[in-house]
Amino acid sequence: MKARAGPDRTGPESTRRFSPLVYFAAMGSDPAATPSAEPWHRVSRGDLLFGLAVLVVYGVATAIAIFGRHVIVDRAEAVAESLLAGHLDAVVLKGTVDTVDINGHYYLAVGPLQILPYLPFAYFHVLRGLASYLIALAFGIPAAWLALPLARAYGARGKTAYWIATFVACGSLLLYCSVFGNFYLLAHPESFLALTLFLIEWAGRRRPSVLGLMLAISFLARPTTILAAIPFGLVLVWRRRDAVRSAVRLSLPIGIAIAFYGWYNWLRFGSPLETGYSISYLTDASLEARRQLGVFSILQIPENLRLALLALPERLPHFPYLTVNPFGLSMLLVSPALLTSLWAGFRDRRVQLLWLAAAAVAVPVFLYYGGGADQYGFRYSLDFTPFLVALVAIGSRRWKGWPERLLISVSAASVAYGVLWHSFAYLRQ
Repeated sequence: MKARAGPDRTGPESTRRFSPLVYFAAMGSDPAATPSAEPWHRVSRGDLLFGLAVLVVYGVATAIAIFGRHVIVDRAEAVAESLLAGHLDAVVLKGTVDTVDINGHYYLAVGPLQILPYLPFAYFHVLRGLASYLIALAFGIPAAWLALPLARAYGARGKTAYWIATFVACGSLLLYCSVFGNFYLLAHPESFLALTLFLIEWAGRRRPSVLGLMLAISFLARPTTILAAIPFGLVLVWRRRDAVRSAVRLSLPIGIAIAFYGWYNWLRFGSPLETGYSISYLTDASLEARRQLGVFSILQIPENLRLALLALPERLPHFPYLTVNPFGLSMLLVSPALLTSLWAGFRDRRVQLLWLAAAAVAVPVFLYYGGGADQYGFRYSLDFTPFLVALVAIGSRRWKGWPERLLISVSAASVAYGVLWHSFAYLRQ
């Protein structure tokens, strides 16, 4: 039998009594989740042109990356071949960064979702070297396509929705992380795609099992993103009459993912809580010094904030006379259109929920010692960017027009430069 909808708990009478749960109850009133005159899931000619443009942009950017950096066999591909042979260690990892030596067995300190997509290529022994590029595009392109329904699901309409989708596809670090065939970068389009699907589901049917599955997939790629389950889970459970059943359906896939990740760690390092990053081999002295302060520590916050918000370009002795530090560049210079998330304000309950989720995910990012070395910008910001994109869409009703489009254009130009910068050593040295 289908459970009947529960009584509305957000009425005036319920808000007279102070309770912290009233805060979450009021968040359930979400205009973005109701049908509109322009359903976000309908495909028009403009949508098809946008999808084609994404294919072209990502294809060209990948070609540039291959031309500049050439095709190499990814270490993750070597681990996938070892996995098919029945073990997770690989001798080719010896002496490489982020490798852990356990009694002469060498393991790569990355998550399972950075290895598993390589298995088909390792099994059939095809497209060696190109596999990493194809895998990254397989996650990055759908994530870029879904930026359009995401924008519409949270209130963007007409041309504005296309501008926001263009920002996500070309002006955020999603493009940069999707075209280099790098297993470190791969985790970001994987997580971004899962979180985008999560937010679209949240704006629509809000099925607990689907929401839980998307968060579980995102966790297997970027564990920090699981913290978004806290504010969204509280709202979901409070708003439903079948609270216990909803909580179980939401939690089950997340619990399975956490258990799988723990088992994966135990197989490699003998402990479900050891990811390998605290004991892996590093070649950079500055990273080693930061790790000595703690893998996660409040002492890491000042440097991470500097890299994420204040890091500026550096001088280059030849044209174009400016370059960036591979440890980071301010998000405000890389993707300034993220500033339009502030247009959403802070008063609306659904807006507060999105801000809470973004803040919750950002906490471990800024506590972490790594920061994301050898990168353009601050790539760990992609962990919370999907929530900011939803806020950008909500705030689009306050757009003036040309200022926001200028910020999106600057973002796209900046990320395009980032692709060139990462591809050609001439721009880095």
